Amino acid sequence: MESRLDRMVARLATQRACLNHAADLMGAVPGPILELGLGKGRTWSHLVQLFPNRDIFAFDHSLHAPPDLTPPANLLLLGDLRETLEKSKSRFGGSVALIHADIGTADGQGELGDTDLELACFVGDCAAALLAPGGLLVGDREMRPAGDLAFERLPLPVAGLPADLPPWPYFIFRFGNA
Repeated sequence: MESRLDRMVARLATQRACLNHAADLMGAVPGPILELGLGKGRTWSHLVQLFPNRDIFAFDHSLHAPPDLTPPANLLLLGDLRETLEKSKSRFGGSVALIHADIGTADGQGELGDTDLELACFVGDCAAALLAPGGLLVGDREMRPAGDLAFERLPLPVAGLPADLPPWPYFIFRFGNA
């Protein structure tokens, strides 16, 4: 059994490896990036490094990130994710290149509580309306709507994962045709 520190390392290493892999997979898919779950801003900061020429919109219930890891006001959408993401459909519909969703509330055992399951399904449904063809949905929950053949589950990358720890549960889906 891994320690809590080992689990944290595995989670962060898997997240980083998946985002780096997504940057390679996206190719020429145009459009903005959505970060669902800004938290402390660490992942948003990594996305800014990976995609310096794209708008990266961050969503969260409230602001917890320090000032140096806080997106500019025009790229920050605060409030209940169900409301802000639903409203974003008319703004971004069919144009988003990447959605990264770090939305899990479970303790990392891969078990989905009712809240996680409902939110994951909601995000998956919204992703179908937001993503451009070939766009990616990457996250810590299996968010693909059940039976939705428009989403292709892609394998996790091997590069960047710690060899001494199992990969953390993470998911990458490609939407539509590239």
